[in-house]
Amino acid sequence: MAHIQRFDHVGITVADLDAATAFFVRLGLEVEGTGSVEGEFVETVCGIPGARCEIAMLRPPNGGSGLELSSFMKPDHVPGSPTAMANELGLRNVSFEVANLQAAVDAVAADGYGLIGGIGEYENSVRMAYVRGPEGIIVSLFEQIG
Repeated sequence: MAHIQRFDHVGITVADLDAATAFFVRLGLEVEGTGSVEGEFVETVCGIPGARCEIAMLRPPNGGSGLELSSFMKPDHVPGSPTAMANELGLRNVSFEVANLQAAVDAVAADGYGLIGGIGEYENSVRMAYVRGPEGIIVSLFEQIG
């Protein structure tokens, strides 16, 4: 029996919710909603007594799967590894298809976010790049070609 009915979102915990939200909005995601959660529900789900966090839910313009950004107000966040590379265990990147890879890379570069490596091409069908976003988040951007 299949338990999963659909893929809904990926959640990323960040220290600066506004900066992370602005980064992903610049790439083309839209803010679906914002808010805060605290109390028994979040304490039970997260297993963190006294937890309170601010959340921004983002979705692509086509209404597909979303990206949840959350920032803990209580307790303080625990720093991750902001320079993690793709071979470090754990969630390593969030990936988005873009219409124009170079334009997307240039847009985030204007805000100070750069390529981890370079722009690669695979079998004349896909161009892809990893960008280091806010708080070290690796964002995979790709475009279909040819």
